[in-house]
Amino acid sequence: MPQIPPLSSFRGRGKDELPHIPVPTARAIIDCAVYVDGQRLPGRYTHAEALAEVRAKESGFVWVGLHAPDEFQMADVAGTFGLHELAVEDAVHARQRPKLERYDETLFLVLRTVKYVEHDLHSITEIVQTGEIMMFVGRDFVVTVRHGDHTELTGVRRRLEANPQRLALGTGAVLHAIADHVVDSYTEVTQEIEEDVAEMEEEVFTPNSRLAIDAIYQLKREVVELRRAVNPLALPLQLLSKSPELPLPKEIRRYLRDVADHHTAVAERISDFDESLSALINAALAKVTVQQNTDMRKISAWAAMAAVPTMIAGIYGMNFEHMPELKWTFGYGMVWIVILAICTGLLITFRRNKWL
Repeated sequence: MPQIPPLSSFRGRGKDELPHIPVPTARAIIDCAVYVDGQRLPGRYTHAEALAEVRAKESGFVWVGLHAPDEFQMADVAGTFGLHELAVEDAVHARQRPKLERYDETLFLVLRTVKYVEHDLHSITEIVQTGEIMMFVGRDFVVTVRHGDHTELTGVRRRLEANPQRLALGTGAVLHAIADHVVDSYTEVTQEIEEDVAEMEEEVFTPNSRLAIDAIYQLKREVVELRRAVNPLALPLQLLSKSPELPLPKEIRRYLRDVADHHTAVAERISDFDESLSALINAALAKVTVQQNTDMRKISAWAAMAAVPTMIAGIYGMNFEHMPELKWTFGYGMVWIVILAICTGLLITFRRNKWL
């Protein structure tokens, strides 16, 4: 590991001339373990010590887990395990599409992770958080690089350690377990989204509901984000489960076929959500149009009734000298009777026709 220069070497330098002090690689490593015959060896190892132990025994493999490493930390790990620089660059900068690449005998798999965020149905907020897990899978090592706060793999590691027979299958068992974990999280998120869609459908078709179309648009945007995270994984899973050229045991490929089937089911459900939300937006817009038409009918009905006294008052407000009934004793009362009679007739007619 590179040595950090002593503090005395910094004296006399300007602020912009101070060299970058790298953060030790151990800060980014969450866990590092050696597994032989499905059992975790006791003790603590650095990533270099773990790989040396495995190659000295000529058995087992190393699993190193990192969280959001910087370029220096990732370069240190890459130098130890012989990782390709292009894949290392992707692992540092993240924001990659799900993909599978092969560099000699090392597989590089990118998985997008998702997490459902609890929210109010009427709020405009983030619903699906995304992150990434990158895996470097070799003959005797697995290096996992995580980005995001919800991408922890502690539970996956514990479940594998509780199943030595599966873990004895080698690095492919870790690849399958992580892929299965990620696809299971897709299933959980789609179940939560399905409940949101069902609630929105019920609210949209409930009379006098006030669900904002913006909330539907927000959920549709989040479904698009979910689709971008999930759908591209189909091809990598197909390659992993059906390509005998890849360095994976036959038994692991069988397990991966099951993961691929679950992924296909999730992708189909997400596609259904997209169609349902599009139809829901159209229904909500139609409902708004109907409501606007109803409001216009009401306004028109009240305007028609207001026009009657306005018209009569306008006629008798003209200052002509010779107008009928101007000097009649009961003229004022009769005008009010006529106005009230016409307005009452209009009110009854409008209510009978459900305009009011």
